[in-house]
Amino acid sequence: MQRKLTVILSADVVGYSGLMEIDEAGTLERLKKNRARIFDPHLTIHGGRLFKLIGDGALVEFPSVSAAVLCALAIQEATERADTELPDAKRIHYRIGINLGEVIVEGDDIYGEGVNVAARLQTLAPAGGVAVARIVKDQVEGKAPCSFEDMGEHTVKNIERPVHVFIVRAADKTELRAQDAREARRQSICVLPFNNMSGDAEQEYFSDGISEDIITDLSKVSALSVVSRNSAFMYKGKTVDLPKVVRELNVSHVLEGSVRKSGGRVRITAQLINGATNDHVWAERYDRDLSDIFALQDEISEAIVKALKLKLLPEEKKAIERRGTDSVDAYDLYLLARQHYVTGNRGDARNYETIIRLCRQATEIDPGYARAWALMAMAQTVLRFSHDRQDVDSWAAVERALALDPDLAEAHAIKAEHLRREGRQDEALRESEIALRLDPESHEANNAAAALYFGRRQFDDAARYYKKAAALDETDFSTPAMLLTCYTALGDKDGARRAAQMTLARVEPVLARDRSNGMAMGFGANALAVLGEAERSKDWVRRALLIDPDNLIMRYNFACILSAHLKDVEGALELLGPWSAKVTGSMAEHAKIDPDLDFIRDDPRFKAILAAIEARLAAEQATDSSPS
Repeated sequence: MQRKLTVILSADVVGYSGLMEIDEAGTLERLKKNRARIFDPHLTIHGGRLFKLIGDGALVEFPSVSAAVLCALAIQEATERADTELPDAKRIHYRIGINLGEVIVEGDDIYGEGVNVAARLQTLAPAGGVAVARIVKDQVEGKAPCSFEDMGEHTVKNIERPVHVFIVRAADKTELRAQDAREARRQSICVLPFNNMSGDAEQEYFSDGISEDIITDLSKVSALSVVSRNSAFMYKGKTVDLPKVVRELNVSHVLEGSVRKSGGRVRITAQLINGATNDHVWAERYDRDLSDIFALQDEISEAIVKALKLKLLPEEKKAIERRGTDSVDAYDLYLLARQHYVTGNRGDARNYETIIRLCRQATEIDPGYARAWALMAMAQTVLRFSHDRQDVDSWAAVERALALDPDLAEAHAIKAEHLRREGRQDEALRESEIALRLDPESHEANNAAAALYFGRRQFDDAARYYKKAAALDETDFSTPAMLLTCYTALGDKDGARRAAQMTLARVEPVLARDRSNGMAMGFGANALAVLGEAERSKDWVRRALLIDPDNLIMRYNFACILSAHLKDVEGALELLGPWSAKVTGSMAEHAKIDPDLDFIRDDPRFKAILAAIEARLAAEQATDSSPS
C-alpha cells in the first residue's frame, strides 16, 4: 500500500436513473457512444488514467491539475454539441468534480479522502458543469483559458472540513488541442533508491541517505513534482521495470543511480530517464573525496533541474545548499542513527541506546547540528517513558535542537510527546500544532498529534492523524496498529480490517529478519485476531512469550488482543499480573484510557491491578524523594 498526492476527476451522468426509466436500451447505447467518441478519447489526449468505472460514474487520475481541468472542459463542450437532434430529457449530460489531494494506491485502484472530495465536488457541479476545490483553482488560475465562479464553502458528507467550491468555465469555446494539454503538465520525478555498490551491506545507510537527500533537495524546486521517499523506496531491493514505475507513479522522469563509498572516497553514478521514451536525458559519474559530499549533492540536484529545463529560483538554490551541518563525519553518524530509527527494532531499548550514542558523537563533532540533537531527543523520550529509564531525559536535547533551529518540525513533535507523557496536555497540544504548521507532512508531527487525541479518547481525530502518519512512513508497523485500535473503538469494522491488513503486511518482513521482535509479534497477533485468524494469533502470543517473557510492552499488547478481540477476560488478566509489577507510570496512564481494555475495565480484578500499580508507584516516589 502506498500514498501519494494526485489529481482526481470524478464524473457522473446527470439524472441517470430517470434516463434509464424512460429508455433503458437507448440510454445505455448513448452512454457507450459518448464514452467511445468523447469521454475516453479526451482522457487519452490529456493524459488521464481511468481507474474505476461504476455504472454511469467514472474516476480518473491526471498528471496535473491543468490537464484535468482542460480535459473536463473539453468533455463538457463536446458532450454539449453531441446528440442535439434529441430532446434534452434524453441527452447525456455530465457533472464533473476535480480535486488535488492525498490518496491511497492499492494495485491499479485508488481511494481515500482525495477521491472522496472529488466525488463530493461532482455532486455540487451544475448539469454540464465542472466544480473544483480551491487548491485546484489556485494552481490553474492564470495558466489556462478559463474563469472561476466562487460558490463559497460547503459542508459535505464524511469530510471533516468544509470544502471551498469553485465552478470553472472555459474562457472561449475553442476545443484545446492535445499539445496544449501536454504543455500544461507539470514535470514530475521519482528518485529511486540508489544502489549500494560498496561491497558492504553495512554501508546501505549511506546510499539510502544520499537518495533521501536528493529527494529532499528536488522537493524544494517549485516547478517540479517529486514522488515521496516512502513511495520511491517501495522499489528498494527489487528488479525495477522503469516503464512500470512511470505508470504506477504517474511521473514524467525517473532518476536512478548507485553509490560506492570506500575509505575517504565516494563514487556516485546517476542517470535521468524520460518516462515517455525510456531514453537517457542526462547521466554522469562523480569520483570525489568524501569531504566533497555536500557540494556533490548540490551539483546533482542542480544538474537534474538544468536537464529538465526548469528554472531554479535563488531562494530554492539557497534552500538546497542548506544542510544543517558542514561536517561529513557528523552527517555520516546522523545517517547511521537514522537508519537504526527507520529499520531497527522499535521495541528494543538497545536500539534507542545505539541511536543516542551515534547522535551524541555527531553533536560532539558539530554541536550546531539540530537534526542530530532532535533524533537523540526522540530516542531518549522512548527510553525514559516506554522503558522506565528515569536516568535518561530528552528535555535538554530537544531544547538544544529548537534553540539551533526553531523551525524544525520534528523537534517540536518530540517536545510535544515529552510534555504529553508528563501529563502537560495543553502545552503538548501547542507544540503539536506548531509541528504540524511547520511541516504537515512530517511523520513525527502527525504521530505526536495522534497520540495526544488518543489520550483524550478522541478517536476520530486520532485516527485521522495516525492514518496520515502511517502513510508517511511505510516501515512503521506501530502506527497502523494504533489506527486499528481507533477504528475498533469507533466501531468501524472495515477500517479496522484495512488497518489490520496494513499492520500485518509491515510486520511480516520485520519478523522474517528478526523472530525475537516482541513488539512486531504483539501488533501482528493483534492484526491476525481482527482478521479472524484467532488460532494463529494465539500461537503467535504463545511463541512470543516463550522467546521474551519479560517484554512488558509485548505482554501488554497481548492482553489487549485477548480483551478487545478474543474476549478472553481470564487470559487478559493473567497477562497483566506480571506486567503490573514492573510497569511505568506512563504505561499505566495509557492503560487507563486504552479502548482495547474496555471489555475488562469494570472487572474488579482489573481495577485492583490499576490500584496496585498506583500504590507501588507512589511508594517508589516516596522512597526516591526521602532524604538519604
